Amino acid sequence: MTIPILICDDSALARKQMARTLPKDWDVEISYATNGAEGLDIIRAGKGEIVFLDLNMPVMDGYEVLQAVQQQDLPALIIVVSGDIQIKAHERVKALGALDFIQKPVSAEAISHILQEYGILTLTQGSKTEEAPMMKVDMRDACQEIANVAMGRAADLLAKLLDVFVLLPIPNVNVLEVSELTMALKATERNSTVSGLCQGFIGAGIAGEALLLFHDSSFEDMAKLMGLENPNDISTEIEVMMDTGNVLIGAFLNGISEQLDMKFSQTHPVVLGRHCSVNELIHDNSDKWQRTLAMEINYRIEDYNIECDLLLLFTEDSIPTLNYKLGYLLD
Repeated sequence: MTIPILICDDSALARKQMARTLPKDWDVEISYATNGAEGLDIIRAGKGEIVFLDLNMPVMDGYEVLQAVQQQDLPALIIVVSGDIQIKAHERVKALGALDFIQKPVSAEAISHILQEYGILTLTQGSKTEEAPMMKVDMRDACQEIANVAMGRAADLLAKLLDVFVLLPIPNVNVLEVSELTMALKATERNSTVSGLCQGFIGAGIAGEALLLFHDSSFEDMAKLMGLENPNDISTEIEVMMDTGNVLIGAFLNGISEQLDMKFSQTHPVVLGRHCSVNELIHDNSDKWQRTLAMEINYRIEDYNIECDLLLLFTEDSIPTLNYKLGYLLD
């Protein structure tokens, strides 16, 4: 009997990868959703008996889908597939009724193991082989999914170090002129002042700088979590920025390097400015960046007044190499 499967993820690349990892001898009919609201409609229509669900999505996220399925007692077995690998994320989705959790990027072995473990698929089941449908995946979508996985790695490390839960957004990826970068960041400023540091990175054919914008209102709570005294002291503020940058930038770059199968070398972090507006910070350092591929992630810590923006700014001449590397994921 054909089993109706739903793959719910805002990334075309993630949907394509997920479909490719399903067992080839599994008799299934696959439906796709790009957000949680679409996914719920498909489940209600009886086309999502087994659901592979992302967490970070627009319109309605994975947590909201799990709540709705639980509250409405909808007939769906849900396996969460996410780049958010924090232990507390695992605990929360299980409490909301998820069958299990698989971290991105997915593998055929991990999918097969879970399906067999829960008796959804037996070793002798099925004889149907179905190729994953063709999907259009552009570079921006692929970069966003790469950033999504790397973002989760960085958040998990920070969460473990501080014993907190890090709230994750949908990464924003765009090719921008430096003037557009200033405008994009200015839109997120919300009249707050920031302190910033940057750290260069370079690999084979790919180079750029990581920029960490630390909201000034975050210093006091962050210092307390790190066990530091005198949060308003200059040396303490710099230590907080440096330690946070080392964790987020290092883990994020490692997450990207693993997916692209390459290594990055990093320069020593440099403080760009303290207690200034985003516009001032970018303007004073505008000679560092021209046209750039920008990955932007806003990290927030639950129950604390802590917020920072991480941007990876790739040089324009890195784009051909990125396209080449991403080609292996798209094929």
